[in-house]
Amino acid sequence: LGLDPKYARPDWMILQVLPIPPPPMRPSVMMDTCSRSEDDLTHQLAMIIRHNENLRRQETNGASAHIITEFAQLLQFHIATYFDNDLPGQPRVSSQSISAFSIIINHQWTSDLVLFCQNVQTTQRSGRPIKSICSRLKGKEGRIRGNLMGKRVDFSARTVITPDPNINIDELGVPWSIALNLTYPETVTPYNIERLKKLVEYGPHPPPGKTGAKYIIREDGQRLDLCYVKKSSDQHLELGYKVERHLTDGDFVLLNRQPSLHKMSIMGHRIKIMPYSTFRLNLSVTSPYNADFDGDEMNMHVPQSFETRAEVLELMMVPKCIVSPQANRPVMGIVQDTLLGSKKITKRDTLIEKDVFMNILMWWEDFDGKVPAPSIYKPRPIWTGKQVFNLIIPKEINLIRFSAWHDADAEKESGFITPSDTMVRIEKGELLSGILCKKTLGTSIGGLIHVIWEEVGPDAARKFLGHTQWLVNYWLLQHGFSIGIGDTIADAGTMKKISDTISKAKNDVDELIKQAHDKKLEPEPGRTMMESFENRVNQVLNAIVWLFHHQFFLVDLF
Repeated sequence: LGLDPKYARPDWMILQVLPIPPPPMRPSVMMDTCSRSEDDLTHQLAMIIRHNENLRRQETNGASAHIITEFAQLLQFHIATYFDNDLPGQPRVSSQSISAFSIIINHQWTSDLVLFCQNVQTTQRSGRPIKSICSRLKGKEGRIRGNLMGKRVDFSARTVITPDPNINIDELGVPWSIALNLTYPETVTPYNIERLKKLVEYGPHPPPGKTGAKYIIREDGQRLDLCYVKKSSDQHLELGYKVERHLTDGDFVLLNRQPSLHKMSIMGHRIKIMPYSTFRLNLSVTSPYNADFDGDEMNMHVPQSFETRAEVLELMMVPKCIVSPQANRPVMGIVQDTLLGSKKITKRDTLIEKDVFMNILMWWEDFDGKVPAPSIYKPRPIWTGKQVFNLIIPKEINLIRFSAWHDADAEKESGFITPSDTMVRIEKGELLSGILCKKTLGTSIGGLIHVIWEEVGPDAARKFLGHTQWLVNYWLLQHGFSIGIGDTIADAGTMKKISDTISKAKNDVDELIKQAHDKKLEPEPGRTMMESFENRVNQVLNAIVWLFHHQFFLVDLF
């Protein structure tokens, strides 16, 4: 069989001794003051013991071979249904029927009634099938999925998620009601004893805007509840004590959205305590969670040791999960109105007045007080939209890429920059040309976020995603963007392009049909004539779809 007899012999798979599970695995239930009901496994084990004794008695009494065989088959049936009572093709049979059949065997009424024991399902007196060992382990409600993988845990919270573009991608807005309920056990050291004394002084009900503590755990294991400890002598702290303090800004937590389908369904965040009762989440981090804000709920778990916090910090934090290990591509990018604003702000004709540019600088965390030189000095200083991205792109980045609507045929003669500004050229962190779109700022391989993460590091990618949202969103708030019914109606020129394109496609398909009827259509390699015809028609139709999407709609979007 290909098994090493030293470690796995086939005869070891045959049970010679049946292990009996302990009572905690099959507890009895008290029905009332004078009766109790035993577990299904206990009933089945009793049945196995009874029929095992019957078999031994028949062998001792020298019964005929076919009687012993039938008793052995009956015992085998009970052992099989003890392990799995859902074997395929089994009709149900009650324990009374089995008992009656045992009486028949004991009186040696040995006909083909032994077939009665084959392909049946053991049930209780009520007719309910017994719950076998297999049924306790498998399935959604079983031991594995229901209790081990789906267990309820302490130090967790669950509430609805709502968006907040003004927090970092690795931050999580946590309601005050949750922060003042969950705790973290912090050991008292010379470096934090004064801070922990203040938290203990505040207690479990701190003043507004402050956090406190709920318990003190002394070195001997004694646990003091600060709800009832009022004397300052009892609140005394010594080195080595543990204080179960409330959550504070900067604590590391795990955030999870079910179903957890891949590694990025559980990631680490830094908490930021905020008002109201929902978790606040940055929009760029919703993609790996597959989350949206139509009522989704998410789970937060608070690590309870330094080791767990270290694992969260080093393995699970959001910046370290920007690039998926599954496909080696980003799973987070710029989305929604920030993506829209990024395209508008990087167009050639986007100019920014001094007051707006100064306010944009206020959203830049790394602002050192030095204002970049304007692109236009006279008659008044004016900055371009591309200069906003020059502030936040790391200086180590060099990138050449094309926008999504770049037409290689129409612009192949251009050199350093393209006439329609579709070549994104970044040199030493300076955006020299190009309009930033989803192809550059999204989750595509080789995009700007992917390059920053690979070349500079996860923290630089985190800062770029955050700064892009803050700066672009502020500019878009000042500049504005609107859409109405009129924007959905194509003008005469666009309608003519669409009509001409559809007419050309119809003519091409008619020509293919004519060639097929005249038997002038040559089959493609590996395809029949019909398959070749269908493939060529699909190529014509797919070309129209691509043309509509990339030339008519994207170019005229703004």
